[in-house]
Amino acid sequence: MPLSLSIRLALACLIWATTVSTHGQALALKAETFDADPGWDGRNNRATDPSPRQIVQNFGFSSTTNAGGPAGEIGGFITPAGEPAFYAKVITPVSFNDPLSASGILNVPQGNGHTLIGFFNADTANEWRTPNTIALRIYGRGTYFLAYLEYGTGLWRAGGASFGGEAAIPSGAADYPFSLNYDPNGAGGRGTVTATLGSYSSVMTLDSGHKADGAIFNRFGILNVMKSADDPGQLWLDNVTINGEPHSFNSDPGWDHRNNRTNYISTNVRPRFDFGYSPGSTFAGGQGGGEIGGHTFRGDSRVQFNGTRMAYYGARLTDTLSLNHSLHAEGKVGFRRGVSDSTTLIGFFHSTNSMRNNDSQNSATPENFVGAAIEGPSSEGFYLYPTYGLDQEGVRANGGRGTPTPPYIYPNGQSHRWTLDYNPDGNGGTGSIVVTLDGQAVTLNLDSGHKQIGASFNRFGIITTHIDGSGQTVYFDDLTYTIGFAPPTLTIARTASAEALLQWSTNYPGYRANSSTNLRSSAFWRLVTNPVTTNGPVYNVTVPTTNAAQFFRLRKP
Repeated sequence: MPLSLSIRLALACLIWATTVSTHGQALALKAETFDADPGWDGRNNRATDPSPRQIVQNFGFSSTTNAGGPAGEIGGFITPAGEPAFYAKVITPVSFNDPLSASGILNVPQGNGHTLIGFFNADTANEWRTPNTIALRIYGRGTYFLAYLEYGTGLWRAGGASFGGEAAIPSGAADYPFSLNYDPNGAGGRGTVTATLGSYSSVMTLDSGHKADGAIFNRFGILNVMKSADDPGQLWLDNVTINGEPHSFNSDPGWDHRNNRTNYISTNVRPRFDFGYSPGSTFAGGQGGGEIGGHTFRGDSRVQFNGTRMAYYGARLTDTLSLNHSLHAEGKVGFRRGVSDSTTLIGFFHSTNSMRNNDSQNSATPENFVGAAIEGPSSEGFYLYPTYGLDQEGVRANGGRGTPTPPYIYPNGQSHRWTLDYNPDGNGGTGSIVVTLDGQAVTLNLDSGHKQIGASFNRFGIITTHIDGSGQTVYFDDLTYTIGFAPPTLTIARTASAEALLQWSTNYPGYRANSSTNLRSSAFWRLVTNPVTTNGPVYNVTVPTTNAAQFFRLRKP
């Protein structure tokens, strides 16, 4: 009499059980290499709003006299954008160990605009705050402009100061003498930057440790602020002296330039989300072509936007999980671009309850979230650190970004290995989250009582924050993540000459035995209606045996 002696149910290929939840059910992991479209669920992740914007750059040498001197100056029409544009003099590469100086005349016509004037590195001009910079930042506000003094290290850590406490400096006809000086020996060797702009002045000391990050400067000139497409403006410079070398611009100086005379359409418009499956690309350093990611912005949960400024792209979990279940994820990440005041979140979330509208703006982290964040502050560049949100708006962790200091992740496109583990029994039962980057770990313990408030998860992937901000370009590949409960094992044992005993664990309530006479795709599976009894940790069903083949499986109605 043929009889199936043991049946192991499988959810899908590339799934295997690895952990046990606090409810005793084994959990399953799924691996994705994204060689093909995984068919994940998405909401607003390929946005069409806001509309693309036209970017016009038209600046450089000009025979005009806007800055008040004789004919000849540099400047023009400059548009803040996600793509770099500059007009600058090539200088011998210098560092934070070298003194720097520049001066000249600045004119800012009325209008908008957002522009840097100073020392930078043409090879790393990719975002704002911009690494390898010491610069003035001019922010046009119509009839006046705001001026700032700022720097960025070679490791994306930045600092800044304002002129006159963000004084409204009149724009228009007025010409402003300016100066910009860096002293590597200032403040006991930490390095200081001093600047003047007309009657205004500003002094800034590099933060502790920032000078040791290093920086290389190989240009001086005009550089657009590289966040996303924004309103353009004008500015003009004349009689510029750079490290003691004067430039009167009586003729074209032939300075280096990139994208300074161009006109194009950009989709890098805040907050136009553009992330999801990316066929063929390998930015995260995966095994083969294909990955997920792209361009994210911080989201905005305010009611006025009715959910259109939040987005996600995530795999559907086979079961809804909670803070009572262990969660795991790992893979590769490639961080290609990171604007100041930006965040990317990857982890476990809920397709509905993590996307609720709310005007309170108490917490940027979505409700019902456990995962990892790529985020600043700008004084530290970017960390990869654990974070979570509960099923209650505005309840946040008191542990900040965890301990010890999270690992830095730089927007230089390098591939890194990362992991995420949530342990519901961690920290004496309150729960804990551990994130690693290339083996460097940081732990965030859930606050007492937070696990009891609860959270639910039915997706794994990328989700936006609830408070708006700037953008990042990030890719993930070769991901492994908890997808749900591992299927139960059904065992069959002969107990008498005409009887067999079906058994499975009581950790899987709700499952019922089915039988069939064959395993063809068209097979009819009949519910086994024999009584189900419990014997300790197992369910038992006794079935009669016959001379015909019988096959059994477990199903949850």
